[in-house]
Amino acid sequence: MTKHQKRLSVPKSWPVERKTETFTVKAGAGPHGQAGVPLVVLLRDVLGYVDSKKEARYAIERGSVLVNGDSPSDEQRPIGMFDILSFPERDEYYRVFPDEGGRLALTAIDEDAAGSKLAKIEDKTQVAGERTQLNFHDGGNLLVDDASEYDAKDSVVVSNDDNEIVAHFPYEEGCLVTAVRGTHAGDVGEVTDIEVTPGSGSNGVIVEGEDGTFETVEEYVVVIDENFTGDDEASGGDAE
Repeated sequence: MTKHQKRLSVPKSWPVERKTETFTVKAGAGPHGQAGVPLVVLLRDVLGYVDSKKEARYAIERGSVLVNGDSPSDEQRPIGMFDILSFPERDEYYRVFPDEGGRLALTAIDEDAAGSKLAKIEDKTQVAGERTQLNFHDGGNLLVDDASEYDAKDSVVVSNDDNEIVAHFPYEEGCLVTAVRGTHAGDVGEVTDIEVTPGSGSNGVIVEGEDGTFETVEEYVVVIDENFTGDDEASGGDAE
């Protein structure tokens, strides 16, 4: 298996320029699958806090950068949608949020907001002990005693300190969502209608946004609340 990643073939969500150089850093094993962006890419290419993998590794070993409240294992740790990057020495905190076109961007948040992370529930699994496992969009999961109030496509906010659910946003008509894939990626609006498709096809979603109504599919939206839109927060850097 190659240790290199060509820029031209990186996922569209990666915030990197594709034609400036031939190669970029390949993501290591971890959450978010192939869509995960190596931490060093955000530190070097987006924020400009380091100039090399060596400097990124040094910053990580010093505890200068945290991901979802924890020290990452290495500089190639995949970073993806709704992850929290914290820089305690700088008193800077960012949420990874889908930008226009589906590229991942950094939205500046305050320290309190950095203490928890949004997760979309992909499905639920019954496990031993009559407990239920909620499986999240990034590959993570959480065991709960009573999962009756949680459904697939709902979103929850999980505390970084104790891994407890501190907020729950049901997927239903009237909920606020952001599109994370498709032609409307990055758009935010309220769900006005959920169109159930017979058979195995994807259900359609009608969303009323600030710039008008758009239609997408359920798999492409994530339920959020107004605290996740970034309207009242300064935007972080992207690769433009």
